[in-house]
Amino acid sequence: MKALEKSGRTVDEAVAAAIEELGLPSHRVKVEVLDEGKGGFLGIGAKPALVRVTPTESRRERVELFLREVCDAMGVEVTISMQEQNEYLHVDVAGAEAGILIGHHGQTLDAMQYLVNLVASKVGDDGQRVLLDVEDYRKRREETLTRLATRLAERVKRNGESMVLEPMSAHERRVIHLALQENPDVVTTSEGEEPFRRVVIQLKR
Repeated sequence: MKALEKSGRTVDEAVAAAIEELGLPSHRVKVEVLDEGKGGFLGIGAKPALVRVTPTESRRERVELFLREVCDAMGVEVTISMQEQNEYLHVDVAGAEAGILIGHHGQTLDAMQYLVNLVASKVGDDGQRVLLDVEDYRKRREETLTRLATRLAERVKRNGESMVLEPMSAHERRVIHLALQENPDVVTTSEGEEPFRRVVIQLKR
Protein backbone atom coordinates (compact mmCIF):
# COMPACT_ATOMS: atom_id res chain seq x y z
CA MET A 1 0.00 0.00 0.00
CA LYS A 2 1.21 3.45 -0.83
CA ALA A 3 0.82 6.28 1.66
CA LEU A 4 -0.05 9.72 0.35
CA GLU A 5 1.16 12.96 1.95
CA LYS A 6 -0.98 16.07 1.52
CA SER A 7 -0.91 19.61 2.84
CA GLY A 8 -3.72 22.07 3.43
CA ARG A 9 -4.67 25.13 5.43
CA THR A 10 -5.99 22.81 8.14
CA VAL A 11 -5.58 19.13 9.02
CA ASP A 12 -9.17 18.43 7.91
CA GLU A 13 -8.57 20.11 4.56
CA ALA A 14 -5.39 18.11 3.97
CA VAL A 15 -7.11 14.84 4.89
CA ALA A 16 -10.05 15.61 2.61
CA ALA A 17 -7.68 16.29 -0.31
CA ALA A 18 -5.82 13.02 0.27
CA ILE A 19 -9.02 10.99 0.51
CA GLU A 20 -10.34 12.51 -2.71
CA GLU A 21 -7.13 11.68 -4.58
CA LEU A 22 -7.11 8.10 -3.28
CA GLY A 23 -10.78 7.67 -4.13
CA LEU A 24 -11.48 5.96 -0.81
CA PRO A 25 -14.06 6.58 1.93
CA SER A 26 -12.71 7.98 5.19
CA HIS A 27 -13.26 4.73 7.11
CA ARG A 28 -10.83 2.91 4.80
CA VAL A 29 -7.78 5.05 5.49
CA LYS A 30 -5.36 5.66 8.34
CA VAL A 31 -4.46 9.29 9.03
CA GLU A 32 -1.16 10.43 10.54
CA VAL A 33 -0.74 14.14 11.30
CA LEU A 34 2.82 15.15 10.46
CA ASP A 35 2.38 18.86 11.12
CA GLU A 36 -0.72 20.58 12.48
CA GLY A 37 0.37 23.85 10.88
CA LYS A 38 -0.59 27.30 12.14
CA GLY A 39 -2.82 30.08 10.91
CA GLY A 40 -0.58 33.06 11.55
CA PHE A 41 -1.84 36.62 11.86
CA LEU A 42 -3.64 37.95 8.76
CA GLY A 43 -1.90 35.20 6.84
CA ILE A 44 1.54 36.29 7.98
CA GLY A 45 3.62 33.41 9.32
CA ALA A 46 0.99 30.84 8.32
CA LYS A 47 2.18 27.28 7.93
CA PRO A 48 0.16 24.56 6.16
CA ALA A 49 -0.88 21.37 7.90
CA LEU A 50 0.69 18.15 6.62
CA VAL A 51 -0.80 14.66 6.88
CA ARG A 52 0.06 11.16 5.70
CA VAL A 53 -2.94 9.08 4.63
CA THR A 54 -2.54 5.31 4.14
CA PRO A 55 -5.18 3.02 2.56
CA THR A 56 -6.19 0.22 4.91
CA GLU A 57 -7.82 -2.04 2.30
CA SER A 58 -5.99 -4.49 0.08
CA ARG A 59 -5.96 -4.53 -3.70
CA ARG A 60 -8.21 -7.59 -3.59
CA GLU A 61 -10.77 -5.80 -1.42
CA ARG A 62 -10.63 -2.69 -3.60
CA VAL A 63 -11.09 -4.69 -6.82
CA GLU A 64 -13.97 -6.76 -5.45
CA LEU A 65 -15.74 -3.69 -4.06
CA PHE A 66 -15.49 -1.91 -7.42
CA LEU A 67 -16.76 -4.91 -9.40
CA ARG A 68 -19.67 -5.45 -7.03
CA GLU A 69 -20.65 -1.78 -7.22
CA VAL A 70 -20.60 -1.93 -11.04
CA CYS A 71 -22.57 -5.18 -11.19
CA ASP A 72 -25.11 -3.96 -8.62
CA ALA A 73 -25.63 -0.79 -10.64
CA MET A 74 -26.28 -2.95 -13.72
CA GLY A 75 -28.62 -5.25 -11.81
CA VAL A 76 -26.41 -8.28 -12.45
CA GLU A 77 -25.89 -10.89 -9.72
CA VAL A 78 -22.42 -12.38 -9.81
CA THR A 79 -19.94 -14.39 -7.81
CA ILE A 80 -16.34 -13.18 -7.76
CA SER A 81 -13.32 -15.40 -7.15
CA MET A 82 -9.68 -14.37 -7.04
CA GLN A 83 -6.39 -16.21 -7.28
CA GLU A 84 -2.89 -14.80 -6.97
CA GLN A 85 -0.36 -16.15 -9.44
CA ASN A 86 3.12 -14.62 -9.58
CA GLU A 87 2.74 -10.93 -10.53
CA TYR A 88 -0.94 -11.29 -11.46
CA LEU A 89 -4.21 -11.25 -9.57
CA HIS A 90 -6.63 -13.40 -11.58
CA VAL A 91 -10.24 -12.33 -11.08
CA ASP A 92 -13.08 -14.51 -12.37
CA VAL A 93 -16.67 -13.26 -12.52
CA ALA A 94 -19.54 -15.73 -12.94
CA GLY A 95 -23.32 -15.45 -13.01
CA ALA A 96 -26.39 -16.15 -15.13
CA GLU A 97 -26.28 -12.65 -16.68
CA ALA A 98 -22.55 -12.03 -16.40
CA GLY A 99 -22.17 -12.27 -20.16
CA ILE A 100 -23.21 -8.62 -20.47
CA LEU A 101 -19.78 -7.78 -19.04
CA ILE A 102 -18.03 -9.39 -22.03
CA GLY A 103 -19.37 -7.39 -24.96
CA HIS A 104 -18.50 -7.83 -28.66
CA HIS A 105 -15.28 -9.86 -28.91
CA GLY A 106 -14.54 -8.99 -25.28
CA GLN A 107 -14.44 -5.22 -25.79
CA THR A 108 -16.48 -4.51 -22.65
CA LEU A 109 -14.36 -6.99 -20.70
CA ASP A 110 -11.15 -5.29 -21.84
CA ALA A 111 -12.55 -1.90 -20.83
CA MET A 112 -13.56 -3.31 -17.43
CA GLN A 113 -10.08 -4.76 -16.93
CA TYR A 114 -8.54 -1.37 -17.68
CA LEU A 115 -10.79 0.32 -15.12
CA VAL A 116 -10.18 -2.39 -12.52
CA ASN A 117 -6.42 -1.88 -12.83
CA LEU A 118 -6.87 1.88 -12.43
CA VAL A 119 -8.88 1.26 -9.27
CA ALA A 120 -6.32 -1.22 -7.94
CA SER A 121 -3.49 1.27 -8.52
CA LYS A 122 -5.15 3.65 -6.04
CA VAL A 123 -4.10 1.24 -3.29
CA GLY A 124 -0.49 1.18 -4.47
CA ASP A 125 1.35 1.54 -7.75
CA ASP A 126 3.62 -1.49 -7.43
CA GLY A 127 1.12 -4.28 -6.76
CA GLN A 128 -0.10 -7.17 -8.86
CA ARG A 129 -1.68 -6.53 -12.24
CA VAL A 130 -5.31 -7.62 -12.42
CA LEU A 131 -6.40 -10.08 -15.14
CA LEU A 132 -10.19 -10.01 -15.36
CA ASP A 133 -12.25 -12.81 -16.91
CA VAL A 134 -15.97 -13.57 -17.14
CA GLU A 135 -17.29 -17.14 -17.39
CA ASP A 136 -13.91 -18.35 -18.74
CA TYR A 137 -14.40 -16.13 -21.81
CA ARG A 138 -10.70 -15.43 -22.32
CA LYS A 139 -9.82 -19.13 -22.34
CA ARG A 140 -12.60 -19.92 -24.80
CA ARG A 141 -11.64 -16.94 -26.98
CA GLU A 142 -7.99 -18.02 -27.06
CA GLU A 143 -9.02 -21.50 -28.18
CA THR A 144 -11.23 -20.00 -30.91
CA LEU A 145 -8.44 -17.70 -32.11
CA THR A 146 -5.92 -20.55 -32.15
CA ARG A 147 -8.22 -22.64 -34.34
CA LEU A 148 -8.85 -19.62 -36.59
CA ALA A 149 -5.13 -18.96 -36.96
CA THR A 150 -4.47 -22.58 -37.96
CA ARG A 151 -7.30 -22.58 -40.49
CA LEU A 152 -6.26 -19.29 -42.08
CA ALA A 153 -2.63 -20.37 -42.23
CA GLU A 154 -3.68 -23.40 -44.26
CA ARG A 155 -5.64 -21.14 -46.61
CA VAL A 156 -2.64 -18.85 -47.07
CA LYS A 157 -0.41 -21.87 -47.77
CA ARG A 158 -2.93 -23.24 -50.28
CA ASN A 159 -3.75 -20.01 -52.12
CA GLY A 160 -0.54 -18.07 -51.65
CA GLU A 161 -2.51 -14.93 -50.75
CA SER A 162 -2.01 -13.02 -47.51
CA MET A 163 -4.85 -12.84 -45.00
CA VAL A 164 -5.61 -9.67 -43.05
CA LEU A 165 -7.59 -10.30 -39.88
CA GLU A 166 -10.07 -7.97 -38.20
CA PRO A 167 -8.77 -5.43 -35.65
CA MET A 168 -7.86 -7.09 -32.35
CA SER A 169 -6.53 -6.14 -28.95
CA ALA A 170 -2.83 -6.61 -28.23
CA HIS A 171 -3.61 -9.72 -26.18
CA GLU A 172 -5.58 -11.36 -28.99
CA ARG A 173 -2.96 -10.48 -31.59
CA ARG A 174 -0.39 -12.16 -29.38
CA VAL A 175 -2.51 -15.32 -29.33
CA ILE A 176 -2.44 -15.42 -33.15
CA HIS A 177 1.31 -14.79 -33.28
CA LEU A 178 2.03 -17.53 -30.72
CA ALA A 179 -0.28 -20.00 -32.46
CA LEU A 180 1.69 -19.68 -35.72
CA GLN A 181 5.22 -18.91 -34.55
CA GLU A 182 6.34 -22.50 -35.18
CA ASN A 183 4.49 -22.83 -38.49
CA PRO A 184 7.08 -23.57 -41.22
CA ASP A 185 5.02 -22.08 -44.04
CA VAL A 186 3.68 -18.72 -42.84
CA VAL A 187 4.77 -15.66 -40.89
CA THR A 188 2.63 -13.17 -38.97
CA THR A 189 3.01 -9.42 -38.59
CA SER A 190 0.89 -6.62 -37.16
CA GLU A 191 0.00 -3.45 -39.03
CA GLY A 192 -2.06 -0.32 -38.44
CA GLU A 193 -2.62 1.92 -35.44
CA GLU A 194 -4.55 1.16 -32.27
CA PRO A 195 -7.39 0.44 -31.88
CA PHE A 196 -7.48 -0.78 -35.50
CA ARG A 197 -4.24 -2.76 -35.46
CA ARG A 198 -4.54 -6.09 -37.31
CA VAL A 199 -2.59 -9.32 -37.76
CA VAL A 200 -1.45 -10.21 -41.27
CA ILE A 201 -0.70 -13.85 -42.14
CA GLN A 202 1.48 -14.37 -45.22
CA LEU A 203 3.72 -16.96 -46.84
CA LYS A 204 7.32 -17.15 -45.71
CA ARG A 205 9.66 -15.91 -48.40
